[in-house]
Amino acid sequence: MTSPSQIRMFGAQWCRDCRRTKAQLDELELDYEYIDLEADPAAAKVAEEISGRTRIPVVLYPDGSHQVEPSNADVEAKVRELLLSD
Repeated sequence: MTSPSQIRMFGAQWCRDCRRTKAQLDELELDYEYIDLEADPAAAKVAEEISGRTRIPVVLYPDGSHQVEPSNADVEAKVRELLLSD
């Protein structure tokens, strides 16, 4: 179950950027929900509604902001901004 303070990441195993971003979130030991678009194809529509695009990964942050295909530096900067990481 997702809490309001939790990151949500929409991605797929075949997507290299998704695997990289997921590994980064794991490395940062953040509490996040991973939505696998292969296992839940309907979630792709949700990701598209959030981002207005069909690109993945889509990372949704607790403050309501999101990133599409973020670099590691983008994710790290946002996490620091939100004080979700040490």
